[in-house]
Amino acid sequence: MKRCAWPLVIVFAVLGAIGLLVVGLGLVPVGASSGHLAVTSWLLHFTMRQAVQTRALGIEAPALDDRALVVRGAGHFDSGCAPCHGAPGVAQSEIALQTTPPPPELEPLIHEWQPRELFWIVKHGVKYTGMPAWVAQQRDDEVWAVVAFLLQLPELEPDEYRKLAHGEPAGHDNGSTRGAADGRHSNGAGLQALQASSGALLRSCSRCHLRDGSGRGDGAFPRLADQNETYLFTALQAFAEGTRFSGIMQPLVAGLDETAMRDLARHYASQEAVPVAQQQSIAGAALRRGADIARHGIPERGVPSCIHCHGPSQAPHNPYYPVLAGQYAAYLIQQLELFHAEKRGGGPFRRIMNAVAHRLEPDQIRDVAAYYASLPPAAANASADQH
Repeated sequence: MKRCAWPLVIVFAVLGAIGLLVVGLGLVPVGASSGHLAVTSWLLHFTMRQAVQTRALGIEAPALDDRALVVRGAGHFDSGCAPCHGAPGVAQSEIALQTTPPPPELEPLIHEWQPRELFWIVKHGVKYTGMPAWVAQQRDDEVWAVVAFLLQLPELEPDEYRKLAHGEPAGHDNGSTRGAADGRHSNGAGLQALQASSGALLRSCSRCHLRDGSGRGDGAFPRLADQNETYLFTALQAFAEGTRFSGIMQPLVAGLDETAMRDLARHYASQEAVPVAQQQSIAGAALRRGADIARHGIPERGVPSCIHCHGPSQAPHNPYYPVLAGQYAAYLIQQLELFHAEKRGGGPFRRIMNAVAHRLEPDQIRDVAAYYASLPPAAANASADQH
């Protein structure tokens, strides 16, 4: 056995020495312009596929047919993925196509992967390909939103894609502000200044939140109209610094200066909130239970009342706390679930909500969210940003 092994040892040692010599002399072609040999490309893709399939085992996909989930994923895909991979009606970037390997066009490939495998790729990225990991590893819900959209991608026509990603089909402007034409908003001059100085920024925000702050997708994105300006500004800061976790928001706001953040916060805080019919049938008993929790808390579980911090109330409240009246129920449920899992992050008061959410049962979360969603936005005015 030893006599048979020695020739193999010698062969491998010689091959290793030759490999080191080739590397040491700088003869390995590392330029992206040289591409890969066919065998190299096959080996790398085979390795990637096998690794993803193995590491995705045990991941359970949630229900992915929720329209709000698809809309949320579409918004991120358009800004974060389409520049490299393209989209219906959107060509791939010529710069991205010069990488090695070039990013693939996704529509023909989606059916080759299971949802759990797409989740793993979007969350963790792929080494040596330019495919990045998700910015906020805590936010599996955002990753699943992208997966939900990817499952729809192969069937989308360009106009359908644009409507999902931007809110309107081609030829429409999703940034129209309700009431702007008749001068109801107090910040008309401020809006014009923001459009002049940061028009592209406002258009980017309005794709998800709309220019009037009413939000898209029945809870896919939160309503910002009539929200506290202080709260909105500090939220943008937290997203930019990564202390409030979001792979969707952080890349968009990380490069903003303080002036741009304040302008955006002022714009959305000054918008007049308009009641929106929420696509959810809530029984009266659930609303009553939610109202009771909001007004009185759950003393036996150590849950304080909600109205002392979030209104509606005639008493002034901390402007660093968000106004909840008229907010989408689905969004409120999602935020409370993130607080419960301690994956939301945020400002210095987030630990208060972590403790509160830990003490709420899932049905209690739904009830209190339904109660606040049922309130007219005007109910927040009595407690909005008083100092």
